[in-house]
Amino acid sequence: MFASRLLSNTARQIVRRGIATSQTTNMPAKVGDRLPNVPLMENNPGNKVNLEEIFRNKKGILFAVPGAFTPTCHKTHLPGYVEDYDKLKAKGVEVIACVSVNDPFVMEAWGENSGATGKIRMLADPQAEFTKALEMDFDASGPLGNVRSKRYSMVVVDSVIKAINVEPDNVGATCSLSNSIVNQL
Repeated sequence: MFASRLLSNTARQIVRRGIATSQTTNMPAKVGDRLPNVPLMENNPGNKVNLEEIFRNKKGILFAVPGAFTPTCHKTHLPGYVEDYDKLKAKGVEVIACVSVNDPFVMEAWGENSGATGKIRMLADPQAEFTKALEMDFDASGPLGNVRSKRYSMVVVDSVIKAINVEPDNVGATCSLSNSIVNQL
């Protein structure tokens, strides 16, 4: 009883003083970071893939969206990468991957529906493990039902982030679009 009261009083003092008690401080992904070694799913739950391996010894683009088939993702973000595929390949891009906190069946269907098949790897992060490892998650439980990925894009060379663009409001579509990243290649 005394220990719990002491702990409770100590916690109140820490909160009152604004003292941070975390032993480690995590930072969102940044230039120079390696992609996390966290499995994603492609086409079905049994097909696990790892972006660290996919981008090993390659130059590519990784972009993430809050949700497949959501208006901005479906009408603007993914279509831009599909349309600019040849332009990106001409700049030396060997792999383009899209990640979303969705199931692999939805990601596969979205890729087929959007003309991304054979151009963009549509990868599912159903529990947001990869997204959380990058610290690119945000609470979208109101409109989308759970934690989702911030909208971002990055240039990746040999599994290392060389450029990163994160939408300031998590969901807008400006700096993470394909026409913005092409200048960073």
